[in-house]
Amino acid sequence: MKNIIIEIEPDKAIAVVTISRPKVLNALDVFTVGELHDAFRQLGENTAVRAVVLTGSGERAFVAGADIGELAEMNPVGARETARRGQVLCDLIERLGKPVIAAINGFALGGGCELAMACTLRLSVDTAQIGQPEILLGLIPGFGGSQRLARLVGQGRALEMLLTGDSVSAEEALRIGLVNRVLPANQLMADARALAETLADRAPIAARYILDVVSHGLQMSLAEGCDYEATLFGLVSATEDRVEGTKAFLEKRPAEFKGR
Repeated sequence: MKNIIIEIEPDKAIAVVTISRPKVLNALDVFTVGELHDAFRQLGENTAVRAVVLTGSGERAFVAGADIGELAEMNPVGARETARRGQVLCDLIERLGKPVIAAINGFALGGGCELAMACTLRLSVDTAQIGQPEILLGLIPGFGGSQRLARLVGQGRALEMLLTGDSVSAEEALRIGLVNRVLPANQLMADARALAETLADRAPIAARYILDVVSHGLQMSLAEGCDYEATLFGLVSATEDRVEGTKAFLEKRPAEFKGR
C-alpha cells in the first residue's frame, strides 16, 4: 500500500495501522480511503489479529481532515459518492467484530474525527485538537460525523461543535466523553499497544458479540436490546471459549481462548 502501513504482531494478536501522508498531515483523499478499506477488510478476515490500533504518522496529526483540493473540485454527485465511501469505511471499522483503538497523536479534524469516532476506543495525546470544522468550508460532515458525534457526546454539545466548527482540546474531549484517555506524547502508542494486547487476550467471540449488541442495541428500544442481548448470551454460552473461561476460573488459572 502507498499511504497505509500495516504492522501485524501475531505473537500478541494485534495489528497497528498507520496513515502515512505526513506532508499533508495525513489528510484523507479518495485513494487513502480506499486503502484503509482494503486494510481493515483484510484485518477483519485475519484470525491471527484480535485487536487493531489505528494512528497517523508524524507528531502533528492523526488525520487533519479531508483533502481540500479534492473537495474543491467535486460536483454534487461526486461529493455524495465520496461521502458514501467514507461512511462505508467507518461502518467497516465500527462493525469489524474486533476492538479498534484510535491512537490520536495530533489533529483529528473532519474526516479524522469521524474516523476516530468509528473506532471502539479513543486514546488521545494531550496536545490534540479534535473537531468537525466542515461548516467553516460551507460543508457538513460526510463520513457519519453528525450521527456518531451526537451519540457520543449528546445532541447539545454535538450541535455546538458542528455549528461553530470549533475544535476541542484533548482534556475537553475527555470531559465530554469523546475520548477515553489522554496521555503524554511519549506514552500514547505504548498505552495503545498495551490496551490492544489486553483486548486481544480476551475471548474473541464474546468481544464480537459485545461490539454487536452495543452497536445494534443503541438503535433499539431497551426491551428489544435486552432481548437481543439474551439471544447472544445463549449463543456465546455454546462456545468452547465459554467452557474454557469458566473452567479456568474454577481452576484459578488464566484462560486460553481459541475463538471457538
